[in-house]
Amino acid sequence: MGVLMSRRQTVEQVQKVSLRKAEAWEAAGPSQTQREKSRANRAAWERLRDGRGVEPEEFDRANRFTLPAFVRPTRELHDDEPLEISLEQREQVSSDEMCEICEVWTAESLFPCRVCTRVYHDGCLRRMGFLHNSSAVEVTETAHTETGWSCYYCDNLNLLLTEEEMYSLMETFQQCKIIPETCLTQDNFLHYKHLLHKRRFERPMSEEQEERAALQFSALDPDKKGHVEWPDFVSHESIVLMQKVRPQNSLLRLLTAKERERARATFLPLSQDSQGLISEGECRKAQHTWFRKHQKEAPSCNVSISHVGPMSESSPASSGSSRSQEKTLLGTEQEESRPVDWPTFLKENVIYILAARPNSAAIHLKPLA
Repeated sequence: MGVLMSRRQTVEQVQKVSLRKAEAWEAAGPSQTQREKSRANRAAWERLRDGRGVEPEEFDRANRFTLPAFVRPTRELHDDEPLEISLEQREQVSSDEMCEICEVWTAESLFPCRVCTRVYHDGCLRRMGFLHNSSAVEVTETAHTETGWSCYYCDNLNLLLTEEEMYSLMETFQQCKIIPETCLTQDNFLHYKHLLHKRRFERPMSEEQEERAALQFSALDPDKKGHVEWPDFVSHESIVLMQKVRPQNSLLRLLTAKERERARATFLPLSQDSQGLISEGECRKAQHTWFRKHQKEAPSCNVSISHVGPMSESSPASSGSSRSQEKTLLGTEQEESRPVDWPTFLKENVIYILAARPNSAAIHLKPLA
């Protein structure tokens, strides 16, 4: 009870500080343009805080369903305790029978989420504002394949953050002068990463760390547009924050039954010996298999040993400098033969399983080579 009260007080303190800053800014008498910009930024931060995402002003709300209230998750006292997930005990997972939005059953026209058990009508998704004509084809083509489609809950990694974590992330963005709902160029992204590193360690990033940040930017920009979209940036920073502040046992509790089953389907073909162990190299290669991204001209991916390995040469995960590739080859040759059991495999892969939830082609947490 004392822990919960302390957390609630922390959130309230952050809210009060943000409100005082806004009031002080308005009291200073800025120009009309500045006031409008300030209000727009505050509205953007509120959308991020409340998990509502981007809401364009021109969006037609005439036929839109009411967006359900979202309550951010809370950390329980037992979350950090060890969690046993059996390898042998398979889980029979079936999707819901009724649409999550309208609660009507119409069989073939329902689209299942590949992460949770929710199902949806495409018309309901459109009326909610979560499906546009440009993405409708992708949903219909992938929802019933091995690649699958993530619903709007599972697609947004930021919704995994608690209120405390969300306010911490917002404060970081504001202190680093990140403008909400804007794209980030590589220079913006690297400058932000430099500021974070210096704040945390009180020293500049090394050349190797900057190179890894540049590779992550490339992974977030698979189409080579020269910038990272705001939702991809927020999802990346959300999963990085969770990796930093939450123990692996806490992250394991976030996996759904579908994700646990897919992890079993990946591990079992690799563990052919009687002891149920795989090599460290196989564990690392498996980290790339979670990022099954839909390709229009390619058939759906299967979770099998034939797909365990690096991604194609044109993918962000394989891009990088020649020096990085040399390091990768050298690391492969000198790879440790550390045996990895099922619990260790899950703990070392859980962050990548969660990071692979979004539908975006971006890789939100690039695995190590």
